Amino acid sequence: MVQDPFKYFRVEAHELVDQLGKGILELEQGSAGTVPKLLRLAHTLKGAARVVRRPDIAEYAHAIEDALAPHRESPGAAPRADIDTVLGLLDRIAGGLATLGVEPGEAARTGTPSAPEAAAPAAAAEQDNLRTVFAEVGDLDVLLDGVTETHAQLRAVGRAVDGTGRARALAEQLADHMAVRRSAPGVRGDKFAAMAEELRDLINGIDRGLASAHERMERELGQVHDAAEQLRLVPAGSLFAFLERAAADSARATGKLVSFHGSGGETRLDSHVLRVMHEALVQTVRNAVAHGIESESERRIAGKPPTGSVSVEVIRRGRAIVFRCRDDGRGIDVEAVRRAAIRRGMRPSEAQALSQAQVMDLVLKGGFTTSAQISEVAGRGVGMDVVRSAVERLRGEMTVNSEAGAGTTFEMVVPLTLAATEALLVDCGMTVGIPFDAVAHVMHAAAQHVYQTARGEEVVFDGRAIPFVRLARWLTPEAERAAVGPAIVVASGERRAAIGVNGLVGTARLVYRSIPELAPAAAIVAGASLDADGNPQLVLDPDRLVREAEAHVAPAPQPAARVKPVLVVDDSLTTRMLEQSILESAGYDVDLATSAEEALEVARRKSYSLFLVDVEMPGMDGFSFIERIRADNALRDTPAILVTSRNAPEDLQRGRDAGAQDYVVKGEFNQAALLARIRELTS
Repeated sequence: MVQDPFKYFRVEAHELVDQLGKGILELEQGSAGTVPKLLRLAHTLKGAARVVRRPDIAEYAHAIEDALAPHRESPGAAPRADIDTVLGLLDRIAGGLATLGVEPGEAARTGTPSAPEAAAPAAAAEQDNLRTVFAEVGDLDVLLDGVTETHAQLRAVGRAVDGTGRARALAEQLADHMAVRRSAPGVRGDKFAAMAEELRDLINGIDRGLASAHERMERELGQVHDAAEQLRLVPAGSLFAFLERAAADSARATGKLVSFHGSGGETRLDSHVLRVMHEALVQTVRNAVAHGIESESERRIAGKPPTGSVSVEVIRRGRAIVFRCRDDGRGIDVEAVRRAAIRRGMRPSEAQALSQAQVMDLVLKGGFTTSAQISEVAGRGVGMDVVRSAVERLRGEMTVNSEAGAGTTFEMVVPLTLAATEALLVDCGMTVGIPFDAVAHVMHAAAQHVYQTARGEEVVFDGRAIPFVRLARWLTPEAERAAVGPAIVVASGERRAAIGVNGLVGTARLVYRSIPELAPAAAIVAGASLDADGNPQLVLDPDRLVREAEAHVAPAPQPAARVKPVLVVDDSLTTRMLEQSILESAGYDVDLATSAEEALEVARRKSYSLFLVDVEMPGMDGFSFIERIRADNALRDTPAILVTSRNAPEDLQRGRDAGAQDYVVKGEFNQAALLARIRELTS
């Protein structure tokens, strides 16, 4: 089956033409502010037509821009002649849309009209198709609600099925009773006994049939629910082909070499969001090529590759989706923006006083251009209006960063309405989901693995101490916490945090929505998914999880006076990392040694304020290490503390005899007491 290349353009173009027609009628009545909106619509239509290689429609849209551009700042109605011109161009566009997919010679052979006369009936037929398409998409939410309601009703049927079990038990009791009576001497109950047997068999059959049907319906309804949720979503990568085409067409029109790259295409988003952002991203890519990327000769002179780069990245960030368009071009010409502002009426002194940030704000506001001449891809100052309008429709925000000679980055952040993720389901008094792509590790979090430091609770992961916070602290503080349970190591960039939970529930693909403003949720919540019964299931935001965990870490206290570093000597990685974290959080510089032999070598090259030494180590043990440093004139006065799990009186006495200033038993570890003793010994 041949794919229709105009499938999406047909829908978009009809909608744009319809909006242009309504806007022209408003303009004819003198409605203020109509021209900028019409320019945006025509500009979007022109770009979309070029993407699908319909230059005729693109040229008509371009001509509409020519007719309306002089009236951008006019407060009243446009001249009748210009309005008639635009209406005629819209008729021509409608005629072009009626022949989409028809070969030039085929219209004559089959009698298909190719002139504006065909526009009305053909457009009407297309509108019927559009209504069908939009009904299918728009009714998905209704379908989901219906499935959820049906599932709830099915639960009631399930309770009725459970009731048949009681009826079956009663029937069996009756049958048994009648069987006993029938066997009794002198009792005739054949008729009633047969009826009881038949009743029992009948109820057993009903019970089996209902249970089987209920189970099958519940399973199939769940599958329908999941399928409908998935249909509501579209991979972000579906935009990339259009964006690559827009970049290529703009490059040809401007005589430049440009490559396009897209990332994050696997992210599945609400089709409405992608449809609106399609307009904004196409225009942003065209702007990047027209205004940002230099010509081949300019790039060679600047020491850049001859082919410019334009990329679009889609990122899920908590409760928002980020669309980032980046180019490696010349950057925004600040002086050109100032000159454009002066042409728009700003005083020269005010324009020159604009800061870099204020210049970027002017670029985002749109309505003016830095191009010296009007072309098919730039020159009227409409492009940024299109982008800003699309982002505002989604109640989003837009920022721009530019560096001269290095390029420009536009970032559009829109609220998350619907998204999908593979999630790890965990229990914290309730079941919640953590996106799988942020789960770095799952570890056991027994009491002995969680250490109380000056910065709060921490665990050792991958050779360093990271914050540890129990998830119930944020979501279910009243729930009973498990003393022992898993800890999910959540990643946010290079940062990590361990999140303690009561247990692991399983995995699932969750389609989740943002939380309504009238139902505020904890900062760590990205959205909520509805299970087949319509019950909400929270999905957490990994970035906020890590940030909130770090926020519960107390600021590190500083020692009263700067002292020489402390040398930690221990063959256990976990103990070394823990002691390093405790000391560094208290403001000390820390060096590490994995054996007593290594510690002696290090101590002879560098001066330390204190040695914190394990007793049981391969080779030289801690007692021998203390004896060696007390025999060394350069090291004999450096205080030392032994740390060990051995707490026999003879071990403590041996430590004192060796010359240790203190002896810490791991099973009786007290962080505050240890830090107080270290401050005393190093002051």
